[in-house]
Amino acid sequence: MLKMNKTILIVLGLGIAILASCSGKKQNKAIEPRYPSWAKNNVIYEVNVRQYTPEGTFDAFSEHLEQLKDLGVDILWFMPINPIGEENRKIPEGYTESLGSYYSITDYKAVNPEFGDLDDFKDLVEKAHEMGFKVILDWVANHTAWDHYWVEEHPDWYQKDSLGEMISPYDWTDVVSLNYDNKDLRKEMISCMKFWVEECDIDGFRCDVAGMVPADFWEEARVQLDAIKPMFMLAEDEQTSSIYEKAFDAAYGWELHHIFHQIALGKMTATNIIDYHLKMDTAFQKQAMKMNFVTNHDENSWNGTILEKFGKNADNFAVLTYTLPGMPLIYSGQEANFDKRLQFFVKDTIDWSDASLVPFYKTLNDFKHNNEIVANPPEGGNINFIQNIEWNNVLCFTRSLDDNTLLCITNLSEQEQTIKLHTIDFDKEFVNIFTNETIKVNKDTEFTIPAHSYMILNHK
Repeated sequence: MLKMNKTILIVLGLGIAILASCSGKKQNKAIEPRYPSWAKNNVIYEVNVRQYTPEGTFDAFSEHLEQLKDLGVDILWFMPINPIGEENRKIPEGYTESLGSYYSITDYKAVNPEFGDLDDFKDLVEKAHEMGFKVILDWVANHTAWDHYWVEEHPDWYQKDSLGEMISPYDWTDVVSLNYDNKDLRKEMISCMKFWVEECDIDGFRCDVAGMVPADFWEEARVQLDAIKPMFMLAEDEQTSSIYEKAFDAAYGWELHHIFHQIALGKMTATNIIDYHLKMDTAFQKQAMKMNFVTNHDENSWNGTILEKFGKNADNFAVLTYTLPGMPLIYSGQEANFDKRLQFFVKDTIDWSDASLVPFYKTLNDFKHNNEIVANPPEGGNINFIQNIEWNNVLCFTRSLDDNTLLCITNLSEQEQTIKLHTIDFDKEFVNIFTNETIKVNKDTEFTIPAHSYMILNHK
């Protein structure tokens, strides 16, 4: 078992001192969140309509809203619901036909008939709103299908190579790149986004490869959309800081996700999570929150299931998506412990037979809703990582807000670990949110944490 030497502990202790020096009664008190007030304690849920039910329709999905309400999710993010291109449609290996990629769109103001029609979607949104959900749509502004009618009617709206030929981004050969130097394209794209707000009363957008579209377009779109109703805007991006200055509320937490994976592979340790948050405290636009996740449609289909990627630490990392600063994401099937890479281009219905993780996620969601200490940034409690002798293996931190304190301990190692939190300065009674057990915690309290397990303790 790897032990940390005194020099490393001193260096890390300096990092903790930096974090502790930022503590106070309110995190980022001078920073007002841009996002609507309803998003403060929300959990986002990604809906894959095609694979959610055997029918793969809006009407069939609507029958699951009660279960999702009971689970405790708030924002329903629908993967793209527009008609899908047929020209250059990708066919996965081993198949002769394909339903195509959701992200290859032929009409921004229409519905994929695979799912139903516009009235079906309006009914779904209305029902979701009546039950207290918010609804956001996946928006693909960077490219269209090759058989989008714009290709013929407005060829100047597309990027071209030196030979004057339209081009695809990367190896996405089923789509063609749009040209945002064209003002008419910008105007029409915003009109298309407004259509869904005005016609269906949606509450925001998740914007695909948002950093590949100019920031000033998103800023213009945000102003016009907010004039209709306050929007929640999530960018599939983490590096393009300019789009968070005025346009987006939330960013993908890709880096944290990759750190989780590297820890699972034994190539990083718990200290890398600390380094990440020290960097985030100074390097990122503080108005924007990170969306924390252990999976999503891309990760599941292309890179591996939760169990493939994280093994026995899967629940530990899920706990961290809720207790570290950020908005947690649940992807379709995650709560069903679904250990399968869903096919992306063909029908592949989720198996909902395993309900073993539902109580786990219900407890996390209830805590997220009912405790200001884990409100979404810039709200929520200040974070303070706590020194312990097994620093590489056991991540310990508190979050504090007034007299409210959260203590999170995760053992990311293959062995049981026994630790004391010598650097804490409190003597309080905490409640374990999963067991309701009361535990007195001070610097002499000894914690024995089984391998790959976690504790979330709260003092209010």
